[in-house]
Amino acid sequence: MDYNTLRQLADSVGLAAMAVLFVVLCFWPFRPGSKSANNKVANSIFEDTDDGE
Repeated sequence: MDYNTLRQLADSVGLAAMAVLFVVLCFWPFRPGSKSANNKVANSIFEDTDDGE
């Protein structure tokens, strides 16, 4: 295999892999079982506030 063949393979397969990864990561927070985990993380900034008052 020469450089041009490897480059074309990396361009095509790499682009497809990055596109699939992007779609998966965009929809990961919206999967059915993640509502409780999302709520816990979203409200974690309000827990254990020790501001001295």
